[in-house]
Amino acid sequence: MDRLVYTAMSGLRSQMQSQATIANNIANASTIGFRAERVSFDRLVLQGTGMDSRQFAAEEVNDFDRTKGTMIQTGNPLDVAVNGDAWIAVQATDGTEAYTRRGDLTIAPSGVLETGDGFPVMGSGGPITVPPADKVTISEDGTVSIVPRGGDATQPQVIDKIKLCSTDGTQTAKGLDNLLHVKGGGVLPEDMDAKVTSGSLEQSNVNLTQALVDMIENQRAYEVQAGLLKDAKNMDESSASLMRMPS
Repeated sequence: MDRLVYTAMSGLRSQMQSQATIANNIANASTIGFRAERVSFDRLVLQGTGMDSRQFAAEEVNDFDRTKGTMIQTGNPLDVAVNGDAWIAVQATDGTEAYTRRGDLTIAPSGVLETGDGFPVMGSGGPITVPPADKVTISEDGTVSIVPRGGDATQPQVIDKIKLCSTDGTQTAKGLDNLLHVKGGGVLPEDMDAKVTSGSLEQSNVNLTQALVDMIENQRAYEVQAGLLKDAKNMDESSASLMRMPS
């Protein structure tokens, strides 16, 4: 059998993985602060004797679209949109520090300030805990202030400050949890000049039109790879017929 079949199979697998990534982007088109993932394709060259007549395909989600999404006003005092390229520090499920642009914050029953997907927001000394209050506000620099129960509305009390970090000069990657992580471990430096806009949210940066175009192009590439399987089958049958002994 011609080895073309294995080359075509690797191409089919890569196109299927790419289609899954595109579908995930489309599914998160309305997710607050979501950054679209990018798929890159490469070829695998086998080292050794022989002719380089067949090269397998490989795909990898090696980065994401780092452009900012559109900003919308919500009027909710706990909603924040990060200005510039800074990121909100949160506590990942494994206890390490990770980063997000999702600013739809809520206060859990335990008092912990969380993102919309349930990750605790980090402050100067760990996750921010908000005591019972009549009013909670977040200022431009990320400072969280409250008016205690029955307290004076003109005398808010500062409880902590949201940790805003910069990715400049640091290699980062997006994890399966949709959070940004530092490659090799570690934490990002705090950006003291970062600002947020209270009462606003950053939308997903997924371009639905482009995503649909990518999906169509990916489907056509899949059909090309499927056609190669048919060609390999035809060549195999033709070769077998030539080898038959005349009766």
